[in-house]
Amino acid sequence: MKGMIGKKVGMTQVYNKSGRLVPVTVLSVGPCTVIAVRTQEKDGYSAVQLGFGAQKAKNASKAEIGHAGKAGVEIIPARLREFREDSDPELELGSILKVSDVFSIEDYLDVSGITKGRGFQGVVKRWNFGGGRASHGGGWTRRPGSIGQCEKPGNVMKGKKLPGHMGNVQRTIQNLQVVRISEEDGLLFVKGAVPGPNGGYLKIKKAIKKSAK
Repeated sequence: MKGMIGKKVGMTQVYNKSGRLVPVTVLSVGPCTVIAVRTQEKDGYSAVQLGFGAQKAKNASKAEIGHAGKAGVEIIPARLREFREDSDPELELGSILKVSDVFSIEDYLDVSGITKGRGFQGVVKRWNFGGGRASHGGGWTRRPGSIGQCEKPGNVMKGKKLPGHMGNVQRTIQNLQVVRISEEDGLLFVKGAVPGPNGGYLKIKKAIKKSAK
């Protein structure tokens, strides 16, 4: 397996083996249930679909209930995510994966999540514009300024940085190192920050660009 589903608990700091204080994000990872297995012969690619969390049957759709029942799972997962594999996985439907089954200390991870929504924001906060002068004669301290042209093409160019909705998009932070694993509590301590608020769902994969020492 190359990854699991988890939740962001919050940030803290811990001491590593050399006694240095390291800022870490605590992730509640798993247990994840194998809901579906994709094979080259049947689906044209190799992957494992995992389920995480639980939701009440009254809040789930009939498709979700039937999909979980096909895997022999009584608890309907709150989140489903697929993880591509290099070859057909040898996992049985309904089997449960714990954090220590997939990750180990000093692994490097790529963590994907939905960033915090900031609502409608101006150019200073959204794009780090400097704004106008704050001294005498300044009349547009936090405005974008002129955005068009008089000559050709005489319009506003596509992609111009302007005020608008900020945040609430998917982002991936790469190469986060695993500092500590609490197998009993299902917690993963990774160095650095991850996207999203506390309690947000995350897709945690082994890093593509970096491997454990």
